[in-house]
Amino acid sequence: MVERDFKQQLDDLRSGKIDHFIITPEDFQEFQRIYHAYPYRTQIEGKADIGGKITYHLIQR
Repeated sequence: MVERDFKQQLDDLRSGKIDHFIITPEDFQEFQRIYHAYPYRTQIEGKADIGGKITYHLIQR
């Protein structure tokens, strides 16, 4: 299994390097630990998709 750097994905999303990323059900618990500790998590939201995948994107204000 490939190790993902979830904090880097959150940073890349926030900085505009990427416009979204997808978390699978298999990665959800590990991602949640990082997400809840992320200081800018209120700027990011996730939308649940069919099959348990969640697409995270930056909230446009």
